[in-house]
Amino acid sequence: MQDGLGREIDYLRISVTDKCNLRCRYCMPPQGITPLAHEEILTLEEIFRLVGIMEQLGIRKVRLTGGEPMVRKNLSWLVEQIHGLPGIREIAMTTNGTLFAPQAEIYREAGLTAVNISLDTLDPERFRCITGCDRADRAAGVDSVLRAIDAALEQQLRVKINCVPCVEMNGEDMEGIAALAADRPVDVRFIELMPIGCGKDYTGISSEEILRRLERRFGAAIAVPGKSPLAVAGRAAAPYEKPDGPAECYQFPGFSGRIGFISPISHKFCRECNRVRLTCEGRLKLCLHYDRGLELKPLLRSGALDEEIRGRILAAVREKPSEHHFREKAADGGLTDGAEEQRKMVQIGG
Repeated sequence: MQDGLGREIDYLRISVTDKCNLRCRYCMPPQGITPLAHEEILTLEEIFRLVGIMEQLGIRKVRLTGGEPMVRKNLSWLVEQIHGLPGIREIAMTTNGTLFAPQAEIYREAGLTAVNISLDTLDPERFRCITGCDRADRAAGVDSVLRAIDAALEQQLRVKINCVPCVEMNGEDMEGIAALAADRPVDVRFIELMPIGCGKDYTGISSEEILRRLERRFGAAIAVPGKSPLAVAGRAAAPYEKPDGPAECYQFPGFSGRIGFISPISHKFCRECNRVRLTCEGRLKLCLHYDRGLELKPLLRSGALDEEIRGRILAAVREKPSEHHFREKAADGGLTDGAEEQRKMVQIGG
């Protein structure tokens, strides 16, 4: 399946719920959001039907997100069904990790192949401040996330740790988070803050700045072959080559795992974008920045045949925007590919 610019679209991110057991400040307001009514979100059977249609169009990788995907009941059933589709090569999940450890084996047996676990600090007090979790709720603290990381590794899942650096929240914690890759075979990835929803209220830290800090602490980093290194400290950036994902990865001396940087603001990688998103209420979302998309729920619930839905998806994907314009919007106030997305990240699916 190709978009109008010839980009191969083979990656589908699915938000299975807009509910979450945390209140991360850059993702959701402190008071939370009004969740969608149960009948407004897609059933697991409807999601599976859409994945089956899109697998026939060339989708090969599926990622389950939220909200927090693990608050969705019977989600392992969906993983198992998707795993049975012959064209799907990878089923991944992005989670805050607080609920994952007790179910790691269940999800691995269902067919999960990879997990991204969000962790922005190792300091318990700062964790509570960032996530809004109750001090008395020990089950939702840093320790529960660390247990999730180790449980995923025990199940031989591929593990990535996602950290969003913000000046106001966790600017002092980057070295500690990076050190998780010292003795664990994980990718720790620093993701530049996206100015969407609550993220507009905070100040992100650039990938170049984080890399400089880590090199001061851990020594010179070596760019992983096939990735384009950041232009930091006199190191020239190589021409962009499409990697397995958008991260630019580095190896530090003595580390078991790798450090990655996802830099959608400072190093736009839209020309290699291979993904679309399905929101929990059934909208096929073409770009994180824009609200353009295709409403699939009315088609599903009005009796549309798979062939019609396939055709509508193909037509929508051909209209995928060429790129986001976060920086350009800040500079001139204009957008080129439609209206800006106004919903919070928890409502979109990260």
